[in-house]
Amino acid sequence: MENNTRHEEFMRMAIALSVQNVTESIGGPFGAIIVKDGEFVAGSANKVTSSNDPTAHAEVSAIRLACKELNTFDLSGCVVYTSCEPCPMCLGAIYWARIETIYYANTKVDAENIGFSDKFIYDELDKPMEKRTLPVVQMMRDEAMEAFKLWGNSAMRIDY
Repeated sequence: MENNTRHEEFMRMAIALSVQNVTESIGGPFGAIIVKDGEFVAGSANKVTSSNDPTAHAEVSAIRLACKELNTFDLSGCVVYTSCEPCPMCLGAIYWARIETIYYANTKVDAENIGFSDKFIYDELDKPMEKRTLPVVQMMRDEAMEAFKLWGNSAMRIDY
């Protein structure tokens, strides 16, 4: 789908979701849609404050809806159009979903300029675990390995 008109049409849909979210006082100024084979699959705006869910960013919410619509956890062949450059969490979700391309409008610097900064998270990820602000403590690995062993030998195992 190299037709710029279609790309612009889909990006306008994502942007419209972000604008609607603000004008209707639903949540933050972010929208995202998922497209497969040139067809709209699902879309969502940011739902963090309306759902009291810090993971309900537009991209994650759109991925959840697309997976439900397509009845799969694997969104290979899909693309995401998002009104803003994805944050680290959304970027991770996009990779896990196997989405093949990200199209975005606003940058993370644009988001930072209105109070949505991911810089702290990016900085924290660059630090060794023992130097991060949030304490990270490993414990009970031997007991937890039981589930991994069971998974490794399970006939019902589905790799993802």
